[in-house]
Amino acid sequence: MPSRSVVVGSAIGLHARPAAIISEAAMELDSEVLIGIPGDEPVDASSALLIMTLGAANGDTVEVSGDVEADVEAIAALVVQDLDAEDAPNPA
Repeated sequence: MPSRSVVVGSAIGLHARPAAIISEAAMELDSEVLIGIPGDEPVDASSALLIMTLGAANGDTVEVSGDVEADVEAIAALVVQDLDAEDAPNPA
């Protein structure tokens, strides 16, 4: 299973806005992608609520994993961005 360790880039961590952006992107994928704190049980990246339960703050390392490497990379690329920035994608 492909996985990638990344550092949370959002200024306030994986709270509601970044979680919504990430989960929306994960729902568009054809495979399941998981996000977790190393050593803890990962959660489904398509659930904003589950992402928020991680309590991941800015600068924390999270593990993104799944069956399809391109999907893992797509979600990992979002996690490292500052999704709190004004030019970040707007969740629907």
